[in-house]
Parts: sequence; structure tokens; C-alpha cells
Amino acid sequence: MTMRNYPTIQDIREAQQRLKPHVRHTPLLRADKIEKAAGCQLYLKPETLQITGAFKIRGALNKALSLSREEIANGIIATSSGNHAQALAYAAKMLGVKVILVLPVTTPKIKIANTEALGAEVILFDGDNAARWGKVYEIAEGNYYAVIHGFEDPLVMAGQGTIGCEILEDLEDVDTVIVPLGGGGLISGIATAIKETKPSVRVIGAEPALTPKYFYSRKNKERTSLPLKNTIADGLRLSVPGQNPYPIIEKYVDEIVLVEDEHIIAGMRALAKDAKLIAEPAASIGIGALLAGSIDVKPDEKVCAVLSGGNWDLSDLAEIYNLAP
Repeated sequence: MTMRNYPTIQDIREAQQRLKPHVRHTPLLRADKIEKAAGCQLYLKPETLQITGAFKIRGALNKALSLSREEIANGIIATSSGNHAQALAYAAKMLGVKVILVLPVTTPKIKIANTEALGAEVILFDGDNAARWGKVYEIAEGNYYAVIHGFEDPLVMAGQGTIGCEILEDLEDVDTVIVPLGGGGLISGIATAIKETKPSVRVIGAEPALTPKYFYSRKNKERTSLPLKNTIADGLRLSVPGQNPYPIIEKYVDEIVLVEDEHIIAGMRALAKDAKLIAEPAASIGIGALLAGSIDVKPDEKVCAVLSGGNWDLSDLAEIYNLAP
């Protein structure tokens, strides 16, 4: 098994073969109704239509399928803000093993319900990401559970990187790819797949302005920890960049842009109204960045925005979309 702390293009291609029977090759959709406001030729990669409603199934399943039956015999464990939890719960159900998930107390109810519906044991924990991981390792050690990290694990990153391969297959002449930036596992995988295959493609990370950890780390030329603030994009809320994703992002990601919550909401509304896609805030951030004019694009530029997931509570959505109850 690999001991590297980054995925190679070979790892990503192997992941693609491993995942082929189990995950959806999501379509690439032309968002012609949003193009004028976005200022470019816009394509959407809707991982909102993925099996568990988010891209996380790719990484979780790639890692789980890479482990031996002995390694996962007692069960698997992780912490997550919700989508990685659902993905692991799905993977565990598929493989017939136990799964324990330590979720923040702030996790949206729908993500908890979806995770439990897949047969997972959920432990709600009040503490930051580091404290939650401490809890995970404490439980894992006593029970011999396999720990699957949502963004630090190179095989998880390789699984997410299969999105990059699919984009290049479906739109060979893509110019720019915009990826939501949270822990960094998604963009690390996608940027590796794209830059190792077609280096001329521009890769941009979109990060909430309220949690600008990668943006400031790039500015400071070192991983920088920031006070945790609440952003509507709960899936991207983290105070410090991932240890393993950080050098990959520094190497392959051309630009990191910050997006205010109001623009993230504008992105959600545009996706619902004009593309008929329900995307959670974290997934809408790239569209928000384009609508806010934060990314320099040309009218004939082919831009692909990755929509990372769509697991959001309908009551929350009603508020966002100004729908009557």
C-alpha cells in the first residue's frame, strides 16, 4: 500500500478503474442561461447528482476498496461535516462492515439523518476539527477500526481526482476549472489529474471569505491557522489548511479567490433558477465567484465549475430561495 502523502496521476487512473462499477460519471452540463452573467462559456460538473449527493463517495470508496478485508474487519471510522460521513456510511454498507462517524453538533439535520439511514453509528461531538480527530483516534485505537481521513489521505484525494479525468474526457478544450476549497482533498485530486494531463488548463480554488485559510497561507508562504468563523458554506469551514493537500495546492492551483456569503447565495439561486440544480452553498461557491466578478474570464473561455454536493435541508433552502413555507 502507498506510503506517499500525495496522489500520482497513476493513482487517479487506478481509482477511476476501481470506481467505475460503483459511482456515476456525472454529466457535464452547459449552463447557457447563467453564461451572460458569468461572462464566459460555462459548464457545470454536478456532483450533486452523485450517488450520495456529493463527490465524497469517490474518495471514501476508493480508500475503502483499497484496504484489505482484515484492515476493515472491525469497522471504519472518521469525522466529517456531513458529506464524507454519508459517503463512508454508503461504502461500509456496500462492503458489509460497521461504520462509526463523529460529526460536529452543528451538522445539518439532513446529513445526520442520511448518514444514520445508511446504517452508520453517529456520535455528535462539540469541538473543532482537531478535537474531533482526537476523538476518532481515541475510539479507533481501542476497537481496531480503520481510520479514513476526508482530505489528508492520498487514496481519498485520488478518488476525488477522477472528477478531473472526467472533465478532460468530456470537454477536451476546457480552459479553466473552478473547484470549491475546504480541507483541500477535492482540489488536490482534481488539480493533480488536470495539471499532470493538460498543464495549460487553469485551476482555481474558491474559498469562503469567512474562512480564508488557503488564501492567507499562500500569502504567508506557510500553513496559517485562522479563527473559525461561521459561513453559510459549512462544508468548507475549516481553520487551517490540510497538511498533505497544502503543498499540492501550492504546486498545481493557479489562483485562490475569496467569495462572500451573499455571492455564494446568489450562486445557489442562479443554479436553482437557471440550471434547475439544487446545490448546497459549498457547491455553489464557484458560480458565486463568477457572478461577483472575482475571476478574470473572457466571453469565449470554456469554464467548468465543479458543484461538489447538494445535501441541504429543504427548510433551509426555502429560506435561501425566498419560498413561502
